Amino acid sequence: MRHFRDVGTARADVVIDCGVPPAPPVALTIAGSDPSGGAGLQADLKTFHRFGAFGLAVPTLVTVQNTCGLRESHSLGPKLVLAQLECVQEDIPAAAAKTGAFGEAGTVEAVADWVKDREIPLVVDPVIISTHGQRLASESAVDAIRERLLPVCRLVTPNLAEAAALSGTAVDSLRGMGRAAERIGRLGAPNVLVKGGHLDAEPIDLLWADGEVLTYSAVRVDTAGTHGTGCTYSAAITALLALGEALPDAIATAKRFVTEAIRTAPRLGRGNRPLNHHARAPGSSLKTLGASEDGRHA
Repeated sequence: MRHFRDVGTARADVVIDCGVPPAPPVALTIAGSDPSGGAGLQADLKTFHRFGAFGLAVPTLVTVQNTCGLRESHSLGPKLVLAQLECVQEDIPAAAAKTGAFGEAGTVEAVADWVKDREIPLVVDPVIISTHGQRLASESAVDAIRERLLPVCRLVTPNLAEAAALSGTAVDSLRGMGRAAERIGRLGAPNVLVKGGHLDAEPIDLLWADGEVLTYSAVRVDTAGTHGTGCTYSAAITALLALGEALPDAIATAKRFVTEAIRTAPRLGRGNRPLNHHARAPGSSLKTLGASEDGRHA
């Protein structure tokens, strides 16, 4: 026979006043959905939370994908995206926002019109082709990003292929990155971060900031865990902007975070594995959660 000890009954008349915690900074992602959790708005929300920002998410398209590949993609359309934006912003205003995959030109145009009437720093991750090689933006959508979205953004973060598509020039070297960044900047983007992760040499990122050039270097990590790298990088920058960081410092911290997230990528999936969104950026005040001391998951 078991004996149970009465540990008491909670008293409804006892109220403990812990005070009202301060509202966290708010970051907004406008992006596609990845049900496998490694990229898209799922990766954005994890990254926002990792940096202490409260995340809002407006999906633009729904995908059928996992670490092995993208099977289908379905756009939600500009009307539904705009309705979501209006709904969340009137209740919980964002301090910074980012975009990811759009799918169609009408959605790009709707978001560009929405952003230009608001003082929200916007980070544009111009997702054109997925990690698996499938196209996530039509030619007309790329034109709309170039003509409508770049002039209203704070920063655009293309990889080499995206920088080539936006600038109309070949990008396969640091010099080519600088040339492409300047051309994209002339389209209206005040800051252009061309990511060099696909360079044959050291993975150097180049920031063109109103004519000035900065570079960010890192050690290349030999890994199969790079799914959602661009989403995570741009989300980290967005979260740090929401926290009040200056753009060059935000990029430096985000670069360290992503490098560590790649290095400690968890062993999940049979294809291109997701990053470790619990990672700690070396030199930052972030504490590692749910992982070993170096952030690595078994």
